[in-house]
Amino acid sequence: MPPNAYLDTLVALGRYIEFYDPDGTRFGLPTFPYRHAPDGYATRRQLRARGLRPAGQPIAGQILWRHKKQCRVAYLYPLAGAKPKRTATAAQLAAVAKALSARRTCPTCGQVKGYYIPRRYGECLDCHPGGPR
Repeated sequence: MPPNAYLDTLVALGRYIEFYDPDGTRFGLPTFPYRHAPDGYATRRQLRARGLRPAGQPIAGQILWRHKKQCRVAYLYPLAGAKPKRTATAAQLAAVAKALSARRTCPTCGQVKGYYIPRRYGECLDCHPGGPR
């Protein structure tokens, strides 16, 4: 992975950057701080925003940062090997629509509601005792 020229300059001036390890000697993978990933690499979320997927590529690097006293990680994948996202087939879309419709159908009264039936009650709010009448 190519190093970051700006961060290399800061390191040369004596600044310590906790999550900068372009060689992967400290963290095992090339590591960059938040918002300093090299060009040509993207996280899964960034790939999805571009309509791509990693396509089975190995992890090429990582981004590390601290959030609420915890160390967070986002893995980097090369853009060159990414492939377009797969689209669902008509049968898959029909199955999802059927499943979502079943979640809105009350087993007690059989009506299809405009909301998902609460799992807590197992029936719509109209059929549940103590619900709105």
